Amino acid sequence: MFNDIGPLELVTIIVLAVLVFGPDKLPKVIQDVTRTIRKIREFSESAKQDIRSELGPEFKDFEFEDLNPKSFIRKQLDNEDLGLKEIRNGFDLKKEMAEVTDAVHGRDSEASGSSSSSGGRVDMTKKPEEPGKDDRPAFDADAT
Repeated sequence: MFNDIGPLELVTIIVLAVLVFGPDKLPKVIQDVTRTIRKIREFSESAKQDIRSELGPEFKDFEFEDLNPKSFIRKQLDNEDLGLKEIRNGFDLKKEMAEVTDAVHGRDSEASGSSSSSGGRVDMTKKPEEPGKDDRPAFDADAT
């Protein structure tokens, strides 16, 4: 709950609590706060149980932590039914980056040792043909 509070901040909070409530009332205040937190947790758990019972058996694997977008996405990406692990493991980022680098620098990736053989590759090093000086696009009076 308070994982990001450092020792200096904790000491500061304790000193402020002693100054505000006094050493006489401080134990009573701490008991009241812990009792309130306990009641809130019990209320939360009973509400979760009520929701689970109302949803029925179709949602037996429903977890309230899944409502957090990060944990929901992480759970869906780790799902074996989608086959995303095979796709993720089959993707070789170093190989792909090497092919892009070779294409940018004008080297043939097959000649540089890559074992990929795709017949429909686009040659990115080939410059597009420039239209002749006399070749003008057709004029369309209706388009203007």
